[in-house]
Amino acid sequence: MSDTLLIINQKAGRGTPGNNIIKIVDAFSQKGLMPEIYLTQSKGDAFHIAKQKASEYKKIVCYGGDGTLDEVTSGILKSGSRPIVGYIPAGSTNDFAKSLELPDEPDKAAEIAISGREFACDIGALNGDYFVYVAAFGLFTEVSYKTDQDMKNLLGHMAYILEGAKSLFDIRPYSLKIELDDELIEDNFIFGMISNSRSVGGFKNITGTDIEFDDGKFEVVLIKHPRNAIELNRIIPNLLTQKSDDLVYFRKASNIKIISDTEVAWTLDGEDGGKHTEAEISVYNRMIDILVP
Repeated sequence: MSDTLLIINQKAGRGTPGNNIIKIVDAFSQKGLMPEIYLTQSKGDAFHIAKQKASEYKKIVCYGGDGTLDEVTSGILKSGSRPIVGYIPAGSTNDFAKSLELPDEPDKAAEIAISGREFACDIGALNGDYFVYVAAFGLFTEVSYKTDQDMKNLLGHMAYILEGAKSLFDIRPYSLKIELDDELIEDNFIFGMISNSRSVGGFKNITGTDIEFDDGKFEVVLIKHPRNAIELNRIIPNLLTQKSDDLVYFRKASNIKIISDTEVAWTLDGEDGGKHTEAEISVYNRMIDILVP
Protein backbone atom coordinates (compact mmCIF):
# COMPACT_ATOMS: atom_id res chain seq x y z
CA MET A 1 0.00 0.00 0.00
CA SER A 2 1.24 3.49 -0.86
CA ASP A 3 1.93 5.92 1.96
CA THR A 4 0.49 8.79 -0.13
CA LEU A 5 -3.13 9.57 -0.98
CA LEU A 6 -3.75 11.86 -3.98
CA ILE A 7 -7.18 13.52 -3.87
CA ILE A 8 -8.19 15.00 -7.21
CA ASN A 9 -11.00 17.52 -7.65
CA GLN A 10 -12.21 16.81 -11.18
CA LYS A 11 -14.08 20.13 -11.36
CA ALA A 12 -11.28 22.40 -10.19
CA GLY A 13 -10.48 25.41 -12.36
CA ARG A 14 -11.87 24.82 -15.81
CA GLY A 15 -12.76 21.22 -15.08
CA THR A 16 -10.36 19.60 -17.58
CA PRO A 17 -7.71 17.92 -15.43
CA GLY A 18 -6.90 15.00 -17.78
CA ASN A 19 -3.50 16.07 -19.12
CA ASN A 20 -2.53 17.59 -15.79
CA ILE A 21 -3.26 14.37 -13.95
CA ILE A 22 -1.00 12.50 -16.36
CA LYS A 23 1.79 14.99 -15.62
CA ILE A 24 1.24 14.63 -11.88
CA VAL A 25 1.24 10.83 -11.93
CA ASP A 26 4.33 10.90 -14.15
CA ALA A 27 6.12 13.15 -11.64
CA PHE A 28 5.43 10.56 -8.92
CA SER A 29 6.41 7.60 -11.11
CA GLN A 30 9.74 9.22 -12.01
CA LYS A 31 10.54 9.11 -8.28
CA GLY A 32 9.51 5.47 -8.12
CA LEU A 33 6.31 6.37 -6.27
CA MET A 34 2.68 5.59 -6.99
CA PRO A 35 0.05 7.25 -4.80
CA GLU A 36 -3.41 5.93 -4.13
CA ILE A 37 -5.74 8.12 -6.20
CA TYR A 38 -9.21 9.28 -5.24
CA LEU A 39 -11.41 11.35 -7.58
CA THR A 40 -13.93 13.55 -5.77
CA GLN A 41 -17.53 13.02 -6.79
CA SER A 42 -19.23 16.04 -5.23
CA LYS A 43 -18.75 19.09 -3.03
CA GLY A 44 -17.58 18.08 0.43
CA ASP A 45 -16.22 14.76 -0.80
CA ALA A 46 -12.57 15.79 -0.26
CA PHE A 47 -13.37 16.62 3.37
CA HIS A 48 -14.96 13.25 4.06
CA ILE A 49 -12.27 11.16 2.36
CA ALA A 50 -9.46 13.12 4.08
CA LYS A 51 -11.12 12.69 7.48
CA GLN A 52 -11.73 9.00 6.86
CA LYS A 53 -8.27 8.18 5.47
CA ALA A 54 -5.96 10.57 7.37
CA SER A 55 -4.72 7.92 9.78
CA GLU A 56 -3.83 5.53 6.95
CA TYR A 57 -1.37 7.73 5.05
CA LYS A 58 1.83 9.60 5.80
CA LYS A 59 0.99 12.21 3.18
CA ILE A 60 -2.22 13.50 1.57
CA VAL A 61 -1.79 15.47 -1.65
CA CYS A 62 -4.68 17.43 -3.14
CA TYR A 63 -5.16 18.65 -6.71
CA GLY A 64 -7.68 21.48 -6.88
CA GLY A 65 -8.29 25.04 -5.79
CA ASP A 66 -8.09 26.66 -2.38
CA GLY A 67 -11.57 25.28 -1.64
CA THR A 68 -10.24 21.74 -2.15
CA LEU A 69 -7.29 22.50 0.13
CA ASP A 70 -9.76 23.82 2.70
CA GLU A 71 -11.76 20.58 2.57
CA VAL A 72 -8.69 18.36 2.84
CA THR A 73 -7.09 20.25 5.73
CA SER A 74 -10.44 20.49 7.57
CA GLY A 75 -10.92 16.74 7.16
CA ILE A 76 -7.42 16.04 8.45
CA LEU A 77 -7.89 18.31 11.47
CA LYS A 78 -11.22 16.68 12.32
CA SER A 79 -9.60 13.23 12.08
CA GLY A 80 -7.13 13.76 14.91
CA SER A 81 -4.24 12.52 12.73
CA ARG A 82 -1.57 14.70 11.17
CA PRO A 83 -0.38 13.51 7.76
CA ILE A 84 1.72 15.94 5.72
CA VAL A 85 -0.24 17.95 3.13
CA GLY A 86 0.85 18.44 -0.47
CA TYR A 87 -0.95 21.01 -2.59
CA ILE A 88 -1.09 21.05 -6.40
CA PRO A 89 -3.10 24.19 -7.27
CA ALA A 90 -5.65 23.91 -10.06
CA GLY A 91 -8.32 26.46 -9.13
CA SER A 92 -9.27 29.72 -10.76
CA THR A 93 -7.81 31.91 -7.99
CA ASN A 94 -5.30 29.88 -5.92
CA ASP A 95 -4.75 32.62 -3.35
CA PHE A 96 -3.02 30.50 -0.76
CA ALA A 97 -0.90 28.68 -3.33
CA LYS A 98 0.41 32.05 -4.51
CA SER A 99 1.14 33.05 -0.93
CA LEU A 100 3.18 29.88 -0.44
CA GLU A 101 4.90 30.49 -3.81
CA LEU A 102 3.70 27.19 -5.24
CA PRO A 103 4.04 27.00 -9.04
CA ASP A 104 1.02 26.92 -11.36
CA GLU A 105 2.53 24.14 -13.48
CA PRO A 106 1.10 20.85 -12.16
CA ASP A 107 4.29 18.81 -12.73
CA LYS A 108 6.42 21.36 -10.87
CA ALA A 109 3.88 21.61 -8.04
CA ALA A 110 3.82 17.80 -7.89
CA GLU A 111 7.60 17.75 -7.41
CA ILE A 112 7.18 19.99 -4.35
CA ALA A 113 4.36 17.74 -3.09
CA ILE A 114 6.79 14.83 -3.39
CA SER A 115 9.99 16.27 -1.92
CA GLY A 116 9.34 19.84 -0.76
CA ARG A 117 10.15 21.34 2.61
CA GLU A 118 7.71 20.71 5.46
CA PHE A 119 6.23 23.93 6.85
CA ALA A 120 4.03 24.07 9.95
CA CYS A 121 1.29 26.55 9.09
CA ASP A 122 -1.32 28.37 11.17
CA ILE A 123 -4.99 27.49 10.68
CA GLY A 124 -8.12 29.46 11.61
CA ALA A 125 -11.52 28.32 12.85
CA LEU A 126 -14.84 30.17 12.91
CA ASN A 127 -17.24 28.68 15.46
CA GLY A 128 -15.39 25.38 15.08
CA ASP A 129 -15.29 25.34 11.27
CA TYR A 130 -11.68 25.37 10.06
CA PHE A 131 -10.40 27.65 7.31
CA VAL A 132 -6.97 27.86 5.76
CA TYR A 133 -6.49 31.47 4.79
CA VAL A 134 -9.54 33.77 4.94
CA ALA A 135 -12.85 34.35 6.69
CA ALA A 136 -14.77 37.40 5.48
CA PHE A 137 -18.12 39.17 5.56
CA GLY A 138 -19.73 42.17 3.95
CA LEU A 139 -19.48 44.31 0.86
CA PHE A 140 -16.46 42.97 -1.00
CA THR A 141 -16.84 39.33 0.05
CA GLU A 142 -18.40 38.15 -3.22
CA VAL A 143 -16.98 40.91 -5.43
CA SER A 144 -13.45 39.54 -5.22
CA TYR A 145 -14.53 36.22 -6.70
CA LYS A 146 -16.84 37.72 -9.36
CA THR A 147 -14.56 40.43 -10.76
CA ASP A 148 -13.30 39.57 -14.23
CA GLN A 149 -9.68 38.36 -14.15
CA ASP A 150 -8.67 40.69 -17.01
CA MET A 151 -9.95 43.60 -14.94
CA LYS A 152 -7.96 42.34 -11.95
CA ASN A 153 -4.81 42.14 -14.05
CA LEU A 154 -5.36 45.62 -15.45
CA LEU A 155 -6.38 47.49 -12.33
CA GLY A 156 -5.17 45.34 -9.44
CA HIS A 157 -6.46 46.67 -6.11
CA MET A 158 -8.70 49.20 -7.83
CA ALA A 159 -10.85 46.55 -9.54
CA TYR A 160 -11.71 45.22 -6.12
CA ILE A 161 -12.47 48.66 -4.75
CA LEU A 162 -14.36 50.00 -7.76
CA GLU A 163 -16.61 46.98 -8.16
CA GLY A 164 -17.61 47.18 -4.52
CA ALA A 165 -17.91 50.96 -4.53
CA LYS A 166 -20.71 50.76 -7.12
CA SER A 167 -23.10 49.72 -4.37
CA LEU A 168 -21.29 51.23 -1.42
CA PHE A 169 -24.05 53.58 -0.32
CA ASP A 170 -26.82 51.03 -0.95
CA ILE A 171 -25.49 48.37 1.38
CA ARG A 172 -26.84 48.04 4.90
CA PRO A 173 -24.01 48.20 7.44
CA TYR A 174 -23.70 45.81 10.37
CA SER A 175 -23.71 47.19 13.90
CA LEU A 176 -20.93 45.17 15.48
CA LYS A 177 -19.12 44.65 18.73
CA ILE A 178 -15.64 43.35 17.87
CA GLU A 179 -13.07 41.99 20.29
CA LEU A 180 -9.52 41.67 18.92
CA ASP A 181 -7.45 40.03 21.66
CA ASP A 182 -7.49 42.83 24.27
CA GLU A 183 -8.98 45.56 22.02
CA LEU A 184 -12.71 46.36 21.83
CA ILE A 185 -14.27 48.14 18.83
CA GLU A 186 -17.97 49.00 18.48
CA ASP A 187 -19.32 50.65 15.32
CA ASN A 188 -21.08 50.14 11.99
CA PHE A 189 -19.07 48.10 9.49
CA ILE A 190 -19.58 47.15 5.84
CA PHE A 191 -16.67 44.71 5.53
CA GLY A 192 -14.46 42.50 7.64
CA MET A 193 -11.70 40.04 6.77
CA ILE A 194 -9.54 37.79 8.91
CA SER A 195 -6.79 36.27 6.77
CA ASN A 196 -3.45 34.49 6.64
CA SER A 197 -2.54 35.16 3.01
CA ARG A 198 -0.80 37.67 0.79
CA SER A 199 -3.56 37.31 -1.81
CA VAL A 200 -7.35 37.25 -1.45
CA GLY A 201 -9.79 36.91 -4.33
CA GLY A 202 -6.90 37.11 -6.79
CA PHE A 203 -5.64 40.43 -5.43
CA LYS A 204 -2.22 40.71 -3.85
CA ASN A 205 -1.24 42.84 -0.86
CA ILE A 206 -4.71 43.80 0.36
CA THR A 207 -4.41 41.99 3.66
CA GLY A 208 -1.79 44.13 5.35
CA THR A 209 1.97 44.01 5.71
CA ASP A 210 4.55 41.81 7.47
CA ILE A 211 2.50 38.66 6.97
CA GLU A 212 3.85 35.48 8.55
CA PHE A 213 2.05 32.17 8.16
CA ASP A 214 3.26 30.66 11.44
CA ASP A 215 3.21 33.54 13.95
CA GLY A 216 -0.04 32.55 15.67
CA LYS A 217 -1.82 35.66 14.43
CA PHE A 218 -4.07 36.44 11.47
CA GLU A 219 -4.38 39.80 9.74
CA VAL A 220 -7.65 41.67 10.37
CA VAL A 221 -9.11 44.29 8.02
CA LEU A 222 -12.28 46.18 9.01
CA ILE A 223 -14.02 48.91 7.03
CA LYS A 224 -16.53 51.24 8.67
CA HIS A 225 -19.61 52.46 6.85
CA PRO A 226 -18.81 55.80 5.15
CA ARG A 227 -21.41 58.43 5.86
CA ASN A 228 -20.55 60.60 2.87
CA ALA A 229 -18.31 60.93 -0.20
CA ILE A 230 -15.57 62.58 1.85
CA GLU A 231 -15.22 59.54 4.09
CA LEU A 232 -15.33 57.24 1.06
CA ASN A 233 -12.46 59.20 -0.46
CA ARG A 234 -10.48 58.58 2.73
CA ILE A 235 -11.21 54.85 2.81
CA ILE A 236 -10.02 53.99 -0.70
CA PRO A 237 -6.41 55.28 -0.44
CA ASN A 238 -6.08 53.79 3.05
CA LEU A 239 -7.03 50.39 1.67
CA LEU A 240 -4.46 50.73 -1.07
CA THR A 241 -1.68 51.66 1.35
CA GLN A 242 -2.79 49.53 4.34
CA LYS A 243 -3.09 52.62 6.54
CA SER A 244 -5.19 52.42 9.71
CA ASP A 245 -7.36 55.29 10.87
CA ASP A 246 -10.85 55.74 12.35
CA LEU A 247 -12.49 54.37 9.16
CA VAL A 248 -10.24 51.46 8.20
CA TYR A 249 -8.64 49.15 10.75
CA PHE A 250 -5.60 46.97 10.08
CA ARG A 251 -4.77 44.70 12.99
CA LYS A 252 -3.18 41.36 13.93
CA ALA A 253 -4.94 39.08 16.39
CA SER A 254 -5.08 35.51 17.67
CA ASN A 255 -8.63 35.57 19.02
CA ILE A 256 -11.45 37.51 17.42
CA LYS A 257 -15.06 37.71 18.55
CA ILE A 258 -17.69 39.52 16.47
CA ILE A 259 -21.23 40.02 17.82
CA SER A 260 -24.13 41.42 15.77
CA ASP A 261 -27.84 42.03 16.42
CA THR A 262 -28.59 40.51 13.01
CA GLU A 263 -27.20 37.49 11.14
CA VAL A 264 -23.98 38.12 9.24
CA ALA A 265 -23.16 35.96 6.20
CA TRP A 266 -19.56 34.71 6.11
CA THR A 267 -17.35 33.08 3.51
CA LEU A 268 -14.52 30.72 4.48
CA ASP A 269 -11.77 30.29 1.89
CA GLY A 270 -14.21 31.56 -0.76
CA GLU A 271 -16.95 29.10 0.19
CA ASP A 272 -20.18 29.57 2.14
CA GLY A 273 -19.40 29.92 5.84
CA GLY A 274 -22.96 30.25 7.08
CA LYS A 275 -24.77 33.09 8.85
CA HIS A 276 -23.92 33.99 12.43
CA THR A 277 -24.92 36.57 15.02
CA GLU A 278 -21.84 35.62 17.02
CA ALA A 279 -18.59 34.59 15.36
CA GLU A 280 -15.67 33.37 17.44
CA ILE A 281 -12.49 33.05 15.40
CA SER A 282 -9.42 31.35 16.78
CA VAL A 283 -5.95 30.97 15.30
CA TYR A 284 -4.27 27.61 15.84
CA ASN A 285 -0.52 28.04 15.70
CA ARG A 286 1.41 25.70 13.36
CA MET A 287 -1.51 23.31 13.16
CA ILE A 288 -0.97 21.73 9.73
CA ASP A 289 2.20 20.55 7.97
CA ILE A 290 2.27 21.59 4.31
CA LEU A 291 4.99 21.08 1.69
CA VAL A 292 6.46 24.26 0.20
CA PRO A 293 9.38 25.09 -2.13
